Amino acid sequence: MNTNAAPRLGIDFGRVIQGGALPSGAADTAFLGGDLAAALASPATAGAFAELPGLVELFGGRAWIISKCGDSVRRKTLAWLDHHDFYGRTGLPRGNVRFCRKRADKAGHCRELGITHMIDDRADVHRALLGIVPHRYLFGPQKAPAPDWAEHVAGWPEAAAAIRLSLQPPA
Repeated sequence: MNTNAAPRLGIDFGRVIQGGALPSGAADTAFLGGDLAAALASPATAGAFAELPGLVELFGGRAWIISKCGDSVRRKTLAWLDHHDFYGRTGLPRGNVRFCRKRADKAGHCRELGITHMIDDRADVHRALLGIVPHRYLFGPQKAPAPDWAEHVAGWPEAAAAIRLSLQPPA
């Protein structure tokens, strides 16, 4: 398990940074179609731009986006990050974006990067991170209760608070 002296943050992209519910309450599926303009116009998840700058600073810039996708969505993701000035607004280094083809492959990136805290909306990703990432945050609405090996966080304010609490020295 990663127990680095310097904590490192991993963040999923889809439905965590981008693609939460639209104002209408419908799911944002702009990245699934072929329209780049629709993908670029899709909003950030509520609270992402409010909380990420402080978290990136708290982690000393040791934060990475780790996303599962194919080539088309990878291109749209990188374009979305630029279009929304993500790097400038959050402080996350431009080179700290990783992609893989399968959700379970995020474990390899987390191991290689020494990720200590991971935010992802999929329980199967967190299952793959058991024994690798000590602090796992299951983000957003879930269809089933969170397993006991992941901490459920409803959104960005809760995720940021839980992460800050995990970094407090023991009393």
